[in-house]
Amino acid sequence: MRELAIQALSSVEDGYDLLAPKFDHTPFRTPDGVLDATADALRALGPFGRGLDVCCGTGAGVRALEPVCRDGITGVDFSAGMLAEARSARPDAEWVRADVRALGFGEEFDLAVSFGALGHFLPAERPALFDGVYRALRPGGLFAFPLGAPPPIASASYWALLGFDVAMRVRNVLWRPPFVMYYRTCPLGAVHSELAAAGFTVTTVPLTALGLRGGVPRFRLVLARKAGADEETRSRFRRAALRDRD
Repeated sequence: MRELAIQALSSVEDGYDLLAPKFDHTPFRTPDGVLDATADALRALGPFGRGLDVCCGTGAGVRALEPVCRDGITGVDFSAGMLAEARSARPDAEWVRADVRALGFGEEFDLAVSFGALGHFLPAERPALFDGVYRALRPGGLFAFPLGAPPPIASASYWALLGFDVAMRVRNVLWRPPFVMYYRTCPLGAVHSELAAAGFTVTTVPLTALGLRGGVPRFRLVLARKAGADEETRSRFRRAALRDRD
């Protein structure tokens, strides 16, 4: 609790530097089930060349990229501590320290993914993130990330997430530097509109392996395609969209 308190009173970067050695043993790390379900969905749309993990943290996203990427994997994050853990655990990948709101890549990747990171960006910051990912992808490249369905208002999860976000907002009013970490600031509708504004064609597919909540998939995989795909790739993407509507 003492360590978490120190981290919560730090900046996002410093907090994750402090948390990095233990991050993979916390609930904040993306579960393997989500990574595996993402990889399974991407297999139907691949294979891909180079893969990019946006806000890679300790590199857990490699588990989803390795099965579908043939030409290497790069992870980018702004926490030196998290990247040090990633390099130690997965030395075969390339790890780059950078602010993803100002990505410097230009048409170098065929697939980009991100896991559990959107809550670290205020809504006003997401367009710069999405623009950078768009520039980093080659024509026809794909940006994919899972989004959880909002829990029902009567559920304990709904009130727990709401309480967390309220506590973080109060903390950021009273303490500097801010620690941006919210669970309820990236609804699918808003994210879809921002991706489209960046130039992507957007659809989603249900990650049915992760179960249902009230008859609705608990997670969906957002698929944002950059223009310029060949006909075979476009056909796979259309089939995924049709499956989603069905």
